[in-house]
Amino acid sequence: MDAHNQLEEVVHRTALETSTTFNQLSGQEVFLKMENEQKTGAFKVRGASYKVASLTEEEGQRGVIAASAGNHAQGVALAATKKGIQAKIFMPEATPKAKVEATEGYGARVVLTGESFQEAYQSALREQRLTGATFLHPFDDYTVMAGQATVAVEMLEQQPDLDTLFVPIGGGGLISGVAFAAKQLKPAINIIGVQSAKAASTYNALYKKGPEKLKSVSTIADGIAVKEKGNLTFPYIQKYVDQVITVDEFEIATAMLLLLEREKTLVEGAGATALAGLLSVSPNMNKQKCGVVLSGGNMDISRLAAIRKLAHPKNVGIA
Repeated sequence: MDAHNQLEEVVHRTALETSTTFNQLSGQEVFLKMENEQKTGAFKVRGASYKVASLTEEEGQRGVIAASAGNHAQGVALAATKKGIQAKIFMPEATPKAKVEATEGYGARVVLTGESFQEAYQSALREQRLTGATFLHPFDDYTVMAGQATVAVEMLEQQPDLDTLFVPIGGGGLISGVAFAAKQLKPAINIIGVQSAKAASTYNALYKKGPEKLKSVSTIADGIAVKEKGNLTFPYIQKYVDQVITVDEFEIATAMLLLLEREKTLVEGAGATALAGLLSVSPNMNKQKCGVVLSGGNMDISRLAAIRKLAHPKNVGIA
């Protein structure tokens, strides 16, 4: 795979770690893909780097524009700065301060606008039309999807006998890439996507459970707080993802807290969503080897008190 070969010297090959705690809680053999330890703190740097590398000289000279809830912004900022390309990123007003400061630290100009990713996205498109800069979509782009697919390639190189992968879903760039790559390498593997119940546009679209375009989204998993599914990603989800489930806020918070207290690793809400999904469905599973993508770790430390208050550790067997 070209993306995998090209990114090997650009991104970290993050660890795939087993966990006694989550093995016991789930009754499965759990392997955590530590993308929270990736450059910029999230998997998004994979797709952003591969996309920036694909730009023509003329496209790069025009500068790049992106919209992001945080992690794509940092990936674009880092990749663009390394190439000497100017980057301007539109982010929702509620974006955690840590993500804004990190994006600026990587060299991009940040504009805060709107309540959600969709509002920031529309502002970015208006700016792109005015300036002619090159727009880098965070998920609805085949090159970006190919970059994210390298997560699956690494996981199956590190643990070839994985039975099931749990992957978070926002706009679908990560899961579409992961599912496609994983099914090519191991057709029998099971792919389970996990969304926040408060941002479940893909789940609704697949199962006709509610509106495909949400009026609003408000979740501690801000990195996947997307109002509607991706146009390019959704067909891949339909074809290659075996199941999509949702998890509540307390389940996400509990996963975050357990990761911090038991595994000593900081994972943001979106990053912990896949693990929350595994814990929610594991009582109905036969014992399997489960790969779980911890997609990011960019969280304001000031939010920890609220996360602790929201979490209910007893619900997953921790007193």
